[in-house]
Amino acid sequence: MKRFFKDIKKYKNYIIYATWSELKAEVINSYLGFLWMILEPLAFMLIYTFIAIVVFNSSVEYFPIFVFIGLSIWNFFNKMVTVSVKLVTNNRDTVTKVYLPKFVLILIKMGVNLFKMLISFLLVFIFMIIYKVPITWNVLWFIPILITVIIFTFGVCTFVLHVGVFAEDLSNLVNIGLRFLFYLTGVFFDLSTKIHDVTYRTILLDLNPLANLIYNMRNVLIYQSSIVGIWTFIWFVVGIFLSYLGIKTIYKYENTYVKVMR
Repeated sequence: MKRFFKDIKKYKNYIIYATWSELKAEVINSYLGFLWMILEPLAFMLIYTFIAIVVFNSSVEYFPIFVFIGLSIWNFFNKMVTVSVKLVTNNRDTVTKVYLPKFVLILIKMGVNLFKMLISFLLVFIFMIIYKVPITWNVLWFIPILITVIIFTFGVCTFVLHVGVFAEDLSNLVNIGLRFLFYLTGVFFDLSTKIHDVTYRTILLDLNPLANLIYNMRNVLIYQSSIVGIWTFIWFVVGIFLSYLGIKTIYKYENTYVKVMR
C-alpha cells in the first residue's frame, strides 16, 4: 500500500484538476449549469415520492427525505460501478501514451460523483429543516457511514475496472445486476417493514451492503437512532479489504491492459 499512497501524493494535483475539468465539461453546454446537479436528484425524488405516496399509498414518515437519502447513496454507487466497466478502454489514448496508475481514473470519477452526492445530501439537510425533523447528536454518524460508502464503492470499482478490460460483455451483466440490486436495496420503500420474514429481512438488510448503509443513514438522519448492529463496521472492513486486493490486482496487471487494448 506504500506505492498506492505514494502515487496518490504524486498525482493528487492531476486528480483535482481532472475532476474539476470533468465537472465543468458536464455543465458547459447546459443552460442551467451547476444548477442541474441540484434539479436532477430533486426531480427523481419528486417522481419516486409521487409513485410511492399516490400509487402505492406509502405512509413512511418524512418520505421525501427518506427517498432522497436512498437515491443519493444509490446514484453514487450505481454511476461509479457503471462507468468503471469501460474506464480503461474509454481512456485508451491516455493510458497507452503515458503512465498513469489506473486507479487514478476511478478517483477522478469518484471526485465527480462524490461532489454530486454531497450536493444531494445538502438538499437532504435543507429538507430536514423544512420538515422540522428533530436533530440529535446521532447525525454525526453520517460521516462514518459516508466514508464506508465511499471505500466500499472504490473497492468494488477496482475489480470492475480490472475485469472490464478483459470482458467486453461485462457492462451488460453489470447493468442487469445493478437493476436487480436496486429493487433489493429499498431505495423508495422501507425494507424493515415490507419484509416480514426475519430470515429474508436479515439477508436483505444486513448482507446487502447498500441496503444496510442506506437503512442506517436514514436512521441517524431522520429517526434519531444510532447505527444498528455491527454490519456497517463489517462493510467498512470489507471495503478496505476489497480496495487492498483491487489496488494490488491493478498494479499487477496494468501493463497487460495496454497490450489487450492494442
